[in-house]
Amino acid sequence: MTPVEQWLEFFERGGYVIWIILIVSSMMWTLIVERYWFVMVAAKRRHAELVARWRALTVPTPTAREWLRQGMLMDFEAQLRRSLPIILVMTAVLPLLGLFGTVTGMIKTFDALTFFGSGNPRGMAAGISEALLTTMAGLVTALSGIYCSSSLEGRIVAAQHRLEADLSSTEETEVDDDE
Repeated sequence: MTPVEQWLEFFERGGYVIWIILIVSSMMWTLIVERYWFVMVAAKRRHAELVARWRALTVPTPTAREWLRQGMLMDFEAQLRRSLPIILVMTAVLPLLGLFGTVTGMIKTFDALTFFGSGNPRGMAAGISEALLTTMAGLVTALSGIYCSSSLEGRIVAAQHRLEADLSSTEETEVDDDE
């Protein structure tokens, strides 16, 4: 049996709920990959742009300068966290989809018992198989989403701290130059 046939059998045994889990987890992984790319590549460029803009900035009052600094930091944070809430929602939904698949699989098992009694072990096994496969798929994808969102959160906080430090150090250098 080829790997493709094994995957098709897996999805057939998991029922329609496993296809829903596949779609949701694919969307989640697309967002995770996009966020990793943004944090590791695009955010560095954005960081450099903000620091350059900050250094070129001439504002008459320290209060206005601090407001602009806070605005830059908040804008950068919003860009970094853009898809993170959606990833977290999908991570929370995936185990629930697995539980839904468990319920539909158990309903199939009870239907087999109702119609055939205990004389149809294949019918019962199909329902139990669906229940277990969807539970596993929902939990595995959710756990991987939790790990990646936690990793992204750490990278986002580090990027925020770097920008905050760069904007603060630039401000201190300018104050020292005036003395």
